[in-house]
Amino acid sequence: MKLPAVFAAGSRGAQAVVGLRSTAVALSDDGYFADEQPSAYTTAFQQPLRTAGEISTMSENLVALFYAREAGHHDKPAIEWQGQPVCTFGELPLLVGRYKAALRELGVARGDRVMLKTENSPAYVFTYLAILAAGAIFVPLNAAYTAAEVGMLVEDADPVLLVHASDTPVPPVDAAGGPGRMTLEPDGSGSLTDLANRLEPDLSVEPLTARDLAAILFTSGTTGRPKGAMLMHGNLSSNVAALHQTWQFSDADSILHTLPLFHAHGLFVALHLGLYSAATLRMLPRFDAARVVPLLGEVSVFMGVPTYYTRLLDHPGLTREAVATIRLFVSGSAPLLPSVFEAFEARTGHRILERYGMTEAVMITSNPYDQAGRIPGTVGFPLPGVSLRIVGGADRAELPCGEVGEIEISGPNLCAGYWRRPEANAEAFHADGYFITGDTGFRDETGRVTIAGRSKDLIISGGFNVYPAELEILLAEVPGVTDIAVIGVPHPDFGEAVVAVVTADTGFVPASINELARERLARFKQPKAVFVLPEFPRNAMGKVLKAELRKRYSDTFTA
Repeated sequence: MKLPAVFAAGSRGAQAVVGLRSTAVALSDDGYFADEQPSAYTTAFQQPLRTAGEISTMSENLVALFYAREAGHHDKPAIEWQGQPVCTFGELPLLVGRYKAALRELGVARGDRVMLKTENSPAYVFTYLAILAAGAIFVPLNAAYTAAEVGMLVEDADPVLLVHASDTPVPPVDAAGGPGRMTLEPDGSGSLTDLANRLEPDLSVEPLTARDLAAILFTSGTTGRPKGAMLMHGNLSSNVAALHQTWQFSDADSILHTLPLFHAHGLFVALHLGLYSAATLRMLPRFDAARVVPLLGEVSVFMGVPTYYTRLLDHPGLTREAVATIRLFVSGSAPLLPSVFEAFEARTGHRILERYGMTEAVMITSNPYDQAGRIPGTVGFPLPGVSLRIVGGADRAELPCGEVGEIEISGPNLCAGYWRRPEANAEAFHADGYFITGDTGFRDETGRVTIAGRSKDLIISGGFNVYPAELEILLAEVPGVTDIAVIGVPHPDFGEAVVAVVTADTGFVPASINELARERLARFKQPKAVFVLPEFPRNAMGKVLKAELRKRYSDTFTA
């Protein structure tokens, strides 16, 4: 089977493979699972696989799990792209197999990191699944990252291959080394697709254990240097199974997918649920209310960030009739304002299901599937298998109902730690296996969780995490800046907006903050306002009182 025509086109700006090398790193090299042995290469994987139904479930490779659950749906549409059919579930392994053959041709081996920086497309999905099927480790990057940001992550993850769109910012090719390069354009063309289309499908799936790494997702830390959360195949399989049960998914579902695939919400929740449930994925390149509203009446599930829902409410076509086929609206990645929840219910009759998750554990809690049990401003109950506790005080004792404390979690969804960051692991994980989320919250007498705030000053703008320390370190380089505090303030569209507050010498030009931010930071991280103060409010220890700054500028975008 050849790739669909839209993905078999010649590469736009295709590059030759540059300096590809093999640097597979076993988990034991990073201090994890030193006693873990690769699982036996079972007979089921020694022969080419012809259909999804022939894939053995003995391997705990996530791709093998997806294929096994898709058995019996050979002729059902798996992916539609902008209204056009791309493949059935029976054809999906063949398409993934071509990209896996391409990765093999490029020297990608088990345990290697492969980095992907491009926009949504079915080819993105095929590449992702091919990486996992090869036993390699997927490292997605936000397509908006600057070349400087990518360079820092390349240095950290040490990938053997960087796949990217030809016009996206990436570091220049390093003649002395660095990862190999291939292109994958937003329309699915590129040198990787060209290579895949010339090869016969490799239908084998590398047999793995649940504790083998599947992906490294970078999340910024309070030190300003991103940390790579190491997610294992077992983390991802357990989480999608819990969501499938909690949200009552079935093969009768179809999902309108507009979330970015580089983000855990779009990749590990929306995409995975479609593949695990044998539910058709109707994909668009990105969210656009004008394109989404007419399609809502043709699907059963829609997932989005709060910004999506505010923009849907602004569209006059959003009515009860327009969403007649929908059974589930899900919101996450940032807090949903109760006013948006209530306005959406009034317009559509649907109570949006809010949940709580983070990169390190994917999904943690969810409001009940029953609409009457969905309460605005809360995130529901821990998912099956997940343990959550609210602690406080020097001894981190569990707190009674109603008291706000630090949220800590454990469970099969919790990542293996941070890539090559033992000091960060020591700070984030307790000896009993519980993870310090950095969020604060409380439980009511029924066990329902409400998030009260973020103890690490995390800003969530448009569903994307922005950590002030990263921006403060960079923007302090601007001439004339003597001190800087980056805060988040309420924004009617993005939930929160990034604001930079500075103290500066005479002659400081506020526009210089914006110039450097445009050059070095992804757009969602760039400050939407800059304020200059003669001095910061500080406590007795000299620490800037950011709570006072947030209060002072809280009505910047909402007044």
